[in-house]
Amino acid sequence: MSRIWEVCKFIFKFLSLLLLLFAIWNGSFFGARLLLRQFGWSLSDYTYQVLIMGLQALIFFCLAGLAAFSTQGRERRFYLPILSAIRQISKGDFQVELNSKEYRQFGGIVEGINEMASELNRMETMRQDFISNVSHEIQSPLTSIRGFARALRDDNLSAESRAHYLDIIEAEGSRLSGLSDNLLKLSALEAESFPFERKAYRLDKQLQEMILACEPQWLGKAIDVEAELEEVTVHAVQDLLSQVWTNLLHNSIKFTPPGGLISVRLRTVEETVEVEIRDSGIGIAEEELPRIFERFYKVDQARSTSGGGSGLGLSLVKKIVEIHEGGITITSRPDKGTACTVTLPRRLG
Repeated sequence: MSRIWEVCKFIFKFLSLLLLLFAIWNGSFFGARLLLRQFGWSLSDYTYQVLIMGLQALIFFCLAGLAAFSTQGRERRFYLPILSAIRQISKGDFQVELNSKEYRQFGGIVEGINEMASELNRMETMRQDFISNVSHEIQSPLTSIRGFARALRDDNLSAESRAHYLDIIEAEGSRLSGLSDNLLKLSALEAESFPFERKAYRLDKQLQEMILACEPQWLGKAIDVEAELEEVTVHAVQDLLSQVWTNLLHNSIKFTPPGGLISVRLRTVEETVEVEIRDSGIGIAEEELPRIFERFYKVDQARSTSGGGSGLGLSLVKKIVEIHEGGITITSRPDKGTACTVTLPRRLG
């Protein structure tokens, strides 16, 4: 149907052009003869042709001026909404939506403006949420530090309470430092300004080292850790993947109750490497899973309170895995544990 419409428009434009040329030619021809009779001119063939050409140009410009004058208001009504929308976007107001049906010949441009406004509006919402979340995450430990620092001024405070308050201040300071560090890492990764020095190394040995580094934490909760690691060599950024395993292991330890179980498995599947970290922790509801990689997103109050994290760990993990052209999936059920599976190519393309 649209094809037929385009053909009809082309035929109409072609016929209109022929009609215009016919009107100009006839107007100049009869106009020249009228002038000759009116003024009694006797012109050579060359001068007569020049007169006709001059009349043709005059008629053309008169018709063009008349057409421009008659369509001036309509063109203004046509372009004003587009110009107004662009000015609105330039001022930071992205609540713009133009009706593309009213701009058939410029439908692509109008749709582009609508898409740009929608994307800018989404980014502005994300920016505001990000600022709000950062402010909240910074304000919470600062409030604790300020409150306990004020309490330490009490000369009657016991040595035990004083030591406890100092421990809290130190922990909240470490929390602020971790938040700042993760934000800087995310920023560097997204700007691709991190020194990506890929090299071949043994992934199974790296995982062993990460498990042993977390030993004080899982032994302190009497958690059993099982490891089934194939001997695998990968070509990757070792420091970045170290951050991935550290974050995932800390999450498993953090949300696994005392006496629980954590298993780490490494295996090769054709040209890819699969690392699974499974725990018997408190789990995550199915409706929460699509949002767990969002920055600052915390699944529920119980996890937030018990974990004390900033909600940036999994965002960082996902970004690092994507840089390595891999993927991460998380499956979980409340009170049934969580399984994180990271898939990486053995060698980047």
